[in-house]
Amino acid sequence: MKNKQLRVAIVSDWLIGGGAERVVEELHKMYPDAPIYTSYCTDEWRQRLDGKVVTGYLQHFGKIRKFLPPLRALWFSRLKLNSFDLVISSSGAEAKGIKAKHPTVHINYCHAPTHYYWARYDEYMKNPGFGWLDPLARLGLWLLVGPMRRWDRKAAQRPDYLIANSNFTKGQIKKYYGRDSTVIHPPVDIERFQTSNPVKKILNKLSNSRNGFLVVGRQTPYKRIGLAVAACTELGLPLTVVGDGPDHKKLVKMAGPSVKFVTGASDAEVVKYFQSAKAFIFPGADDFGIVAVEALAAGTPVIAYKAGGALDYVTQDTGLFFIEPTAASLAKALQDFNSKSFDHTQIARHAANFSPKIFQEKIEKNVEASLR
Repeated sequence: MKNKQLRVAIVSDWLIGGGAERVVEELHKMYPDAPIYTSYCTDEWRQRLDGKVVTGYLQHFGKIRKFLPPLRALWFSRLKLNSFDLVISSSGAEAKGIKAKHPTVHINYCHAPTHYYWARYDEYMKNPGFGWLDPLARLGLWLLVGPMRRWDRKAAQRPDYLIANSNFTKGQIKKYYGRDSTVIHPPVDIERFQTSNPVKKILNKLSNSRNGFLVVGRQTPYKRIGLAVAACTELGLPLTVVGDGPDHKKLVKMAGPSVKFVTGASDAEVVKYFQSAKAFIFPGADDFGIVAVEALAAGTPVIAYKAGGALDYVTQDTGLFFIEPTAASLAKALQDFNSKSFDHTQIARHAANFSPKIFQEKIEKNVEASLR
């Protein structure tokens, strides 16, 4: 059955901005007539998705929605999607729990087994991320984690097929859900980090003027940005920290004079930071890590903690690993790093393997195989 003949629906946990939303955006380009069901959507994402978004009563809960995973689970479970030939859910939480009866085919693109029930439960209990409401969030999670884990594992059995965003996530799906999955990496806007000039010409020019190290991202505990700040402070190496978040004040306080912080950077400024750094430091263990692949797209080698999605794209030709999640281990990697040993053009070519075009081609092949 050809795509244009399919009755397709897309389902997402929420649409507020992030890697999961980029997957939904690419799916929307593939299936522009498909309605997109979600628990909550910002005005920006409604516009970006051409008004195809369908929400329910949870849309009216505002920020309180973060406290309501049981209601999200209930809402998604009650969606009636049996009139579609194909349902694709993009989920790292409750959206995978939709019920689609045969002959409707349900493919779940899994960003991770739900973090706050499984691999990062302890992290969420320590730092829920709700500010002054943290004590209430901890209590709610502690009370609900047992029944919600049972629901989550049961919900993960509902899709006919599972796609993992990395080999790391594939292992997590097997561990927590007991299911096999196929790996298709998420789409990365490769072209944004290059220029209209030939890639080789611009990257060779930039390689002669690259200076200092870079870390970009929301400053939360699990991102471990503090490791980069501590290591570069100890060694007196120039580091630019781009972004903001709940850990910002803590990071500024621990930083030495070689560390510079940039908040509120524009998209164009972020691109320039990527293109002009000697290397990008990726100290956390992410399920995939789109930001690290964005660095590769700019021809910038990545110094990553040896875990998570980074294992899928950091090689001896694109960067290097540090082994322990400590500032000392990262400091050793920084001392071993030699920017002259990397070909910036080759790094950028490697990043092209994660382009939206490649993503769409692999999804299309997966859909065709699933509908046979």
